[in-house]
Formats: sequence, structure tokens, C-alpha cells
Amino acid sequence: MSEATGGLPELDWSILSVPTPRAMALGQLGFSWVELAGRLASVTQEEFTWEPRPGTLNVVRRGEERTPRTLGTGEWVAEWPGAEDHPGPRSIAWLVAHLTEAYFERWEWTFGERRRRRADAVVHGEVDAARAELARWVEAWRTGVESVDDEDFMTVGLSQATEIDAASPFGHLVLHMNRELIHHGAEIFVLTDLVRAAP
Repeated sequence: MSEATGGLPELDWSILSVPTPRAMALGQLGFSWVELAGRLASVTQEEFTWEPRPGTLNVVRRGEERTPRTLGTGEWVAEWPGAEDHPGPRSIAWLVAHLTEAYFERWEWTFGERRRRRADAVVHGEVDAARAELARWVEAWRTGVESVDDEDFMTVGLSQATEIDAASPFGHLVLHMNRELIHHGAEIFVLTDLVRAAP
């Protein structure tokens, strides 16, 4: 994050000229995060928790959840469905919470103490705090990935977050997390477009 860019993340564009798998993955991560952070910076509190229809998964105060499970510590929790694939939409708040817990857990089990799980993530119902929490873990992850040498980028088991991570070259996990950022970021873009187009 930089004061020169109004608190938005910066991208060192020179990485796009480096011909290594690590540089390509970092370039994709950096550019995708710049794009999403820019959109999130414009999201209002009303847009953040907007529900396009009843049954939308959201972030709510603890005790007000409408789902059988929740995720998060503290005052706010993300509603979590009982089934793996929830058919309904998710609010921007929920998508930010999901990205936060995903980056938090992957950082913890790759560069951290390998102790905390996604259930230990902090989620927020206020848009400013939620943006800051997501930025904290995306930037921590990006810094961690940058610290891995090109030679070690394909090390199997560098991350221990899941059985798949432990059995895979690290580069695959980086690309997976990039996909998470890209496809959930696209959902956030669509939701902001929809709520702003509504009468």
C-alpha cells in the first residue's frame, strides 16, 4: 500500500518482463489485486451488505446468523451453509470475508506458525475494516510469495494448509489463490454493477 496511490496497492510493472513461472504468477497476483482493491475502495457500506435476494449469504453480527454454520471470531461472522455448494448468491461482505479467510489460512500454513485455521480468521461487517483486513492478508501472502526464490517456487509441500497443498508444487497453490482472487473479484464487480444499476 502506498500514500502516493491513495492507499491502494502498487504494482511493479517490470515484473511482467521477467520470464520465470514465479514472476508470471506474481504479476497476475499483483495486477488482479490492484484491480480488485480499486473497486473495493469505492464500495459503500450499503453496497457491502446488499442482498440481491432473500437467502443471500452475508456477514452478520454473532447471534444473528441464518445458517447452520458460521466462520470468524469476534463480533462478526460469515454465514456458512451446511452444504458444500450453496446455490444462492453471496454479498460483497461475504466474498471479502471468504477471500480474507482463504489468504489468512494459506499464509499461516506456508509462512506462519502453521497453527491457526480459517475458523480463526477475523471478519468484519463494516466495509472499511473488512477492506483493511483483506488487504492485510493479500499483502502478507504476496510478500511471502516474493520471498520464495525462483528455484524453490516448485518445491512440493512448501505449504501445508491442505493435503493437496502438501502434495503439490508451491506454484500450483499460488495460481490457485490467484484464481480465487480473480473469480471472487469478478463476483464483487458484478454485484457492485448490479446494485448501482438498480432503481
